Amino acid sequence: MENDSKPWYWIPVLNFASGLPYAIIISVSVILYKNLGISNEDIGIYTSLLYLPWVIKPLWSPFIDLYSTKRKWFLAMQLLISIAFLIVGLTIPLSNFFVLSLAVFWVAAFASASNDVASDGFYLLVLKKEQQSFFLGIRSTFYRLAMLSGNGLIVILGGYLEQKYGDKTKAWSYTMIFVGLLMTIITIYNYFFTPKKETKPIEKELESTPKVSFGTVFVSFFQKKQIGLALSFILLFRLGESQLLKMLTPFLIDEKAVGGMGLTTQDVGIIYGTFGVISLTIGGILGGIVLSKGGLKKWMLPMILTMHLPIIGFILLSHFHPTSIYYVYVTVICEQFGYGFGFAAFMMFLIYVAEGESKTSHYSIATGFMALGMMLPGMLSGYIQEYLGYGNFFIWVLCATIPGLILSQYLDYPKDFGKKSE
Repeated sequence: MENDSKPWYWIPVLNFASGLPYAIIISVSVILYKNLGISNEDIGIYTSLLYLPWVIKPLWSPFIDLYSTKRKWFLAMQLLISIAFLIVGLTIPLSNFFVLSLAVFWVAAFASASNDVASDGFYLLVLKKEQQSFFLGIRSTFYRLAMLSGNGLIVILGGYLEQKYGDKTKAWSYTMIFVGLLMTIITIYNYFFTPKKETKPIEKELESTPKVSFGTVFVSFFQKKQIGLALSFILLFRLGESQLLKMLTPFLIDEKAVGGMGLTTQDVGIIYGTFGVISLTIGGILGGIVLSKGGLKKWMLPMILTMHLPIIGFILLSHFHPTSIYYVYVTVICEQFGYGFGFAAFMMFLIYVAEGESKTSHYSIATGFMALGMMLPGMLSGYIQEYLGYGNFFIWVLCATIPGLILSQYLDYPKDFGKKSE
């Protein structure tokens, strides 16, 4: 039990191990295929389908809940991801690399989604309720840091190797082999530092007995109080953010003639890789602290507003196109801080929705709906931006945050949920 009191040793790395594969599979694969000569049509169709395992993971999450331990599951899945990335690296020099690498990415995607389910369940089982609240901000921060590492540092490595070798095939082959080795190191770390004991005695009976069927676990989720309203909130909360995330980088890089900011890729990397990371980290830590002190009811509205209001900064940038890059720095700093601070409230609500028996599966179902709420608007964001132009697009994105904001005021949950007991 003493191991449970040292979550700083394992929570950051365990959540990094969830975020990095997701970034590689969903985002870096697009850049990889683009640099290796695959058409935009094929990239759009096939890399979008790689998102599907995160949407449908609730369908197989009960098996993770019912068989073996969460720790064995996430260690096995992380090892499988490591091997998959190594294999992708080895297939890139082959003539039919596209089909082969896609097949392996699919395996990695299902393993990554399963790793998320097991890691989330492990977190819910090992930590006390007040610890769950406090470390929410840390979890979301290190997940996002992993995303930034994948989309930033790994892409920079690929670009550096392209210049060094003058051979994009060799560059991306080496890059993916490096990612596979990095995931192997992370898996070994998690093997040694995650707690061996998974359930607290008071919760063990509730969580593990009686053994319930797949169907019972799934159906019981939809019998929860206010579940229709809760699912509507989960689907709509990120309606604006899902579109913003897809179009932010194109906006910053596109020339001013077409409404962008005309920054270089290096500019964007520096902005997000330094000040963005610092702001995100501070926001995430503060989000967890205020929730553990004041509870979700007190902080839900302020945290949602903090997360969404920085969109106004992008509206101003897209209309006035200031020449100084410092305006972009300020906007990104506010956006990243707001995301880190505000998203902790949303994660806390997902934990509330998952409360009760089979909490691992129920949390997975909730995050599956969250993934669907990210995937569908994100797929349409390019068309909407092209139709509206950047200036009006960011206004639309801000308006798209309103339904989730309204629904949040009708949700019913304990006033002190997430508050640390004195």
